Amino acid sequence: MLSTRRATLIVVLSCLLLAGCKSGSLGGLSPSGSASASTGGSSAGGAGGAGRAIAVGAGPQKRYTVQQQPAAGSCHYRYEKGEPLEDPACTPGAISPAVTQANLKTTICRKGGYTSGVRPSTSVTGKEKKLNAASYGYTGAMSEAEYDHLISLQLGGDPNDPRNLWVEPADPGHKTSQGINNKKDPVETKLHTAVCAGKVTLAQAQRAVVTDWTTALTTLGLS
Repeated sequence: MLSTRRATLIVVLSCLLLAGCKSGSLGGLSPSGSASASTGGSSAGGAGGAGRAIAVGAGPQKRYTVQQQPAAGSCHYRYEKGEPLEDPACTPGAISPAVTQANLKTTICRKGGYTSGVRPSTSVTGKEKKLNAASYGYTGAMSEAEYDHLISLQLGGDPNDPRNLWVEPADPGHKTSQGINNKKDPVETKLHTAVCAGKVTLAQAQRAVVTDWTTALTTLGLS
């Protein structure tokens, strides 16, 4: 009898320690899941979003510091119709808590602009760009690549969260010495215009970008 109780206790303790018990197996107890930040309960789907909620960053800071980047060679570009896309494991995107659907008129949609007041200085982003280039294994000319906010500042992206920044290579057919000119930029501008005009919500635009910026306009019926 004693040995039976002892064996049962060992099984129960092992189950708890490994968090492998299903709901109801221990009187209704179930392993607790870690909570993640979200954009009003919405989640990002598709290859980039992978069904996960978009993380919330620290937001605008009075003084930005150089952020730690993923390990060198740990990030890998994806390509859609030749266009370079971010590695969702390294750059899943992050939004700013300072921008919400309720305050669009006083933030990203206000007259006079918003992005210049929250953008980190090049003394910070220049160092991050070199580190992130190593993360992605980018070996091209730095002047031809953009250190890009996956969710742009004009769409409420976090200004300096490493989850929202990546070295974006030049578009296919881009000629060297022409500087940075990516097709992602006009997509972001059209999304910003649509958000401020009330055609789509902020969360919809953000989610479409982290899923696949190349299809964002089509997905939202804006192309």
